[in-house]
Amino acid sequence: MLLDGIDRLGRLDGWLGAACLFSLASLMLAEVAVRALSNIFPVVPADIPVAWEYGSYLMAGAFTFGAAMTLRAGGHIRVTIVLARLSAETRRWLEMVLAALGVAFTGFLAYAMIRFTWQSFDSGRTSISSDSPLWIPQALVTFGICLLVLQFVARFLQASSGLPLEDLNMRAGSSAE
Repeated sequence: MLLDGIDRLGRLDGWLGAACLFSLASLMLAEVAVRALSNIFPVVPADIPVAWEYGSYLMAGAFTFGAAMTLRAGGHIRVTIVLARLSAETRRWLEMVLAALGVAFTGFLAYAMIRFTWQSFDSGRTSISSDSPLWIPQALVTFGICLLVLQFVARFLQASSGLPLEDLNMRAGSSAE
């Protein structure tokens, strides 16, 4: 039940990452279109003032939102040549140790990002260029990192229970997807 819930959150994570990528691509295309139109119509501004700033927020969101689903799908870089040479029991033990290290590292990162986001919210920090509250994009990145922590917890539980670590149904069917 817990692992199914984390898997559902992992799928949500992937969809949010895809939405960030789509939004980023749309923003960049709009920037190009506005620039082209400004060459034809002088009343059109030469750029979208917040495009670079919001584009960086969307890129950060895409990276962090895609991480948990990528871990569950087995898409992160691994040294499979080493893992293939280990016995099943040693491999399971190593996966548990690595998942625990993943929980520790990403847990610390999540804790630091939660504090950072809260400080931005509490102090009312805003962006210099757009005056947007900084806690909003920071919260999105923090949420993605928290989902990655949960996925590492699930991986640890799966490894310790002898369950499959990766869900091949979450992988893209081809390199075009």
